[in-house]
Amino acid sequence: MKRLKVAFIAIAIGWIMVSCGDDTTISGAGATFPAPFYTEVAKQYGIATGERVSYGGVGSGAGQRNLAQQTVDFGGTDEFLKDEKIAKMMPAPILHIPTCIGGIVIAYNLKGVKDLNLTSEIISKIYRGKITKWNDPLIQKVNPGVQLPSIPIIPVYRTDGSGTTFNFSSYMSNTDKDWEKELGAAKTLDIKVGNAAKGNPGVAGVISSTSGAMGYIGSEYSLALNLPAAKIQNAAGNFVSATMESISLCGDIEDFPNDIRVMIANPANPKAYPISTMTWLIVYKDQAYGGRSLAKAKALQKFLYYIIGDQAHDAAYKTHYSPLPLTARKKAEAVISSMTYQGKLLKDLL
Repeated sequence: MKRLKVAFIAIAIGWIMVSCGDDTTISGAGATFPAPFYTEVAKQYGIATGERVSYGGVGSGAGQRNLAQQTVDFGGTDEFLKDEKIAKMMPAPILHIPTCIGGIVIAYNLKGVKDLNLTSEIISKIYRGKITKWNDPLIQKVNPGVQLPSIPIIPVYRTDGSGTTFNFSSYMSNTDKDWEKELGAAKTLDIKVGNAAKGNPGVAGVISSTSGAMGYIGSEYSLALNLPAAKIQNAAGNFVSATMESISLCGDIEDFPNDIRVMIANPANPKAYPISTMTWLIVYKDQAYGGRSLAKAKALQKFLYYIIGDQAHDAAYKTHYSPLPLTARKKAEAVISSMTYQGKLLKDLL
């Protein structure tokens, strides 16, 4: 089991490469949140096409910087870029391609506690140092009948610029006024209690090895590493576990914007898990930059079509993500089709 855990974490934070290619080799870097999914898709894509794709799970902030520095063909981010940031990322406009939906869970390490309910108020108080013991009356109140130990709570958080942190803190800011006032929503947070770690795998590793620890990580890491995760109270007042079904309900939106930059957390659906998010690949709309060849541009577009298509659904389920809803997928296809090379639609060039 330990070997499996080490392998999973190594894949998530390292570079993954499959099969062969030359000028059509595609590389990307960014968010650790979807890294297990991208790993599986890249492997599957290599087997199906014989072409090579690599992805480094280095965090959303690093992925955005790497694309801006033109050291990768695509970036991975759990935080969509705002207009002012897109305007600075020359030489061309940036496109967002959503790839899947995942949940952010509060994983914990409490011997003998298999079920745990938490609210945004409690989570806020823990990360702000207002609740310090697991048997605090406020936690006990929402967990009747559960024997909570009188041990310190060790909150764990990210040190790197993280889309997971941004989505988690955005949810917290929208549901708890004290969090919004003291910590806000950002890729990095000024948390003064607990332990820090880099990447989803780093946070998961600290939680799994530290009695009394808790922290926010992608749901797929909790499932793959067998870490228990709390049920979170949703907008309807229900305590809901993060499952593929409850996470996918957050994507049940009728009118996605055409650029697909949208937050999906905390919907009104009484069965939805509240802390859920889409994650995106970002690319330059016009691919004729930095000496890039037409062949490389077309190879990138081909991979983007693949990762949102039917072929990638099995990879999503296998790695504990929900595939895109049909509405989002259709809009993503339109975005990919809008990619150009020297101003001409890429899909029309031979």
